[in-house]
Parts: sequence; structure tokens; C-alpha cells
Amino acid sequence: MFKNPLLAAALLLSSLSFAATDVNKATAADLDAVKGIGPAMSGKILEERKKGVFKDWRDFIARVSGVGVGNAAKFSAEGLTIDGATFKGAATAATTK
Repeated sequence: MFKNPLLAAALLLSSLSFAATDVNKATAADLDAVKGIGPAMSGKILEERKKGVFKDWRDFIARVSGVGVGNAAKFSAEGLTIDGATFKGAATAATTK
């Protein structure tokens, strides 16, 4: 199928790097892989998720300390989703800087 195995491997890796990470299903390692989320933030997210799944981005922002509209937009741009939904306020966040 592929004559160049290196090219096939590169294509596979590039497709994996753009995979969405759902905050309601992600492990700590999955969350840490999202640019901008480190161990401290992933810990906060997982602690809040123990109380119940995040209903939407508004719920996520309200419940996770240290996450505002700007961070939500950045996390979403890096592939974080909530039940498959991206953050819709990203355009607003970019214009308020």
C-alpha cells in the first residue's frame, strides 16, 4: 500500500496529534498532553469531574479554578472538547485581549 514506511508513520503520527481530548473521558496523561494543561491543572479538572461530568464549557469554567474564557479558548484550540463540543467563545476571547 505505502511504498515509503517512514511517510506512512509520519502520516499516522500527524493524524494522532490532532485527535480531540474529551474532558469528561480523559485521563490525567491525556489532559497533560493538551498544550497549556500541566499536572496541577489536570488535577483540578479531575477533582471537579469526580463531583460530576462537565455539562458544557460554561460549567467547566465555573467549576475549575484558574480556568477563564481565555484559557478555555486556548485549551479548545489545542484539542480539548466537552462532549465533542469546542469552546464557542473563542472569537470573543481573542478580541478582548
